Amino acid sequence: MSKKVLFLVGEFGEDYEIMVPFQALQMIGYTVHAVCPDTQRGDTIQTAIHDFEGQQTYSEKRGHNFTLNHSFKDVNPSDYDGLVIAGGRGPEYIRLNRDVINYTKHFFETDKPVAAVCHGVQVLTAANVVDGRTLTGYPACGPEVRLAGGEFVDVDPTETVVDGNLVTTPAWPGHARWLGHVLEGMGTTISTD
Repeated sequence: MSKKVLFLVGEFGEDYEIMVPFQALQMIGYTVHAVCPDTQRGDTIQTAIHDFEGQQTYSEKRGHNFTLNHSFKDVNPSDYDGLVIAGGRGPEYIRLNRDVINYTKHFFETDKPVAAVCHGVQVLTAANVVDGRTLTGYPACGPEVRLAGGEFVDVDPTETVVDGNLVTTPAWPGHARWLGHVLEGMGTTISTD
């Protein structure tokens, strides 16, 4: 039976943090519904490419157009086995949508797997689901996580933090470990035999 994932994205979400998980989870055989508030299946959003080039924070460049494959209005969170939240600038505004908050709360209330990368933790703090949880994200999100009652762990960008059903990583360099833990949380084992 194929796993079904709700994938929350937003305009100017980080290109790799949208494209890579979307394609990787589909490669495994999961059904991944990429949605953004106020959009329909077939609409596109613009992504941004964030890079670490020696400045005090990431640089940002225009990314790709990403085509959404499901309509936001058709989401029923009970239909999904897990939630993935992309990072970048998208989370700063999609967290203002009441349905995004309610969807996110559903996954915590039902103890289904939740994965967030980078600024995706902003959706978690807005949903008030990090109190007492240990997580990571882009370092600039640390104060927000702490104010929401979570323990923010500052780890290398290639690392991942797992706390029960929650898997987080600071940015796209952590995809390999992060996606491995996402699969594990969803009950999928990859064998090289």
